[in-house]
Amino acid sequence: MARKPRIEFGGAVYHVMSRGDRGEAIIEDESDCLRFLECVDEVCGKTGWRIHAFCLLGNHYHALCETPEPNLVAGMKWLQGAYTQRFNARHHQRGHVFQGRYKALLVEAKNGGYFSTLSTYIHLNPARAGLISKEAGKLSDYRWSSYPLYVKRPSQRPSWLETERVLADVGIARDDRRGRREYAAYLEKLATGLQVESVRKELEQEWEGIRRGWYLGSEAFRDYLQERLSGLLNGNRRDSYDGGAVCQHDEREARRIMEHVLEALDMRQEDLGRLPKNERRKAVLAWLIRKNTTMTNEWISQQLNMGHISNVTNYVRHVDQATDKSTRQLRQQFANILIHRTDPC
Repeated sequence: MARKPRIEFGGAVYHVMSRGDRGEAIIEDESDCLRFLECVDEVCGKTGWRIHAFCLLGNHYHALCETPEPNLVAGMKWLQGAYTQRFNARHHQRGHVFQGRYKALLVEAKNGGYFSTLSTYIHLNPARAGLISKEAGKLSDYRWSSYPLYVKRPSQRPSWLETERVLADVGIARDDRRGRREYAAYLEKLATGLQVESVRKELEQEWEGIRRGWYLGSEAFRDYLQERLSGLLNGNRRDSYDGGAVCQHDEREARRIMEHVLEALDMRQEDLGRLPKNERRKAVLAWLIRKNTTMTNEWISQQLNMGHISNVTNYVRHVDQATDKSTRQLRQQFANILIHRTDPC
């Protein structure tokens, strides 16, 4: 049976969850956690995603992810692929790290308290898994969740972590010292309550739709999603924001990068075809596009006239790992061009 297509649209919110292949570990130690969060940082930079909550556990992870552009599929392909490569390289193994298809539960974010229900579920996962009593005394002591970041000052958080909507949804007006203390008290009380069977049973019933459903929201939200799904199944991909629309953000951004760099170099795109496939400026431009978007090697190769798509991987890796002064200077020069030209794509 064919899989149902993903429903994607600008501003969509998802509960994303994926487990290790055959139930095996995706996280073995602190270094793996850091590598996973590095990948999250990179994919948010490429796609514009906003993460409202996350939790990393031994054999799976959870994230509450908002996609301002309809690019969940492209971003997830990059995220899980990049982490798989880095995990396998570090542990000297090969093959799949994640099992099957990741789960992407669509969430009604604006009404009904569904946002806080899901963020609380994610933040309480270490307590539900029994990790608090084994490794730490408080929920906030579990490092590999976004909750400890919530109780820190905004300047101590990664730029892609958004806290305002979660706090507002549990009735906390401001992300200040008082608001952070209130949120900590709210979650720590729930974590303690999980040790009481009646409280745990009540919360588990509240979370049943998260584990078993395909959306979390009202009937009106379900009808809205079914309309979009119907459009997908009937081939109306433009109205459903699937297929080609997934790449709209990234392709606009990639073309913007090319335009700015070529303008700074006083070149046109057709000039690239007259340069060698591995010419340094082309290689650094390919690296910059890969760093800031999820565009494929095939697209980059065609646009920059770099020959076989495997060339792009090799050239980008060389630029990324470059130790020679000239390549590093050119890399910084191109990055600075984007910093100083921030017009919207």
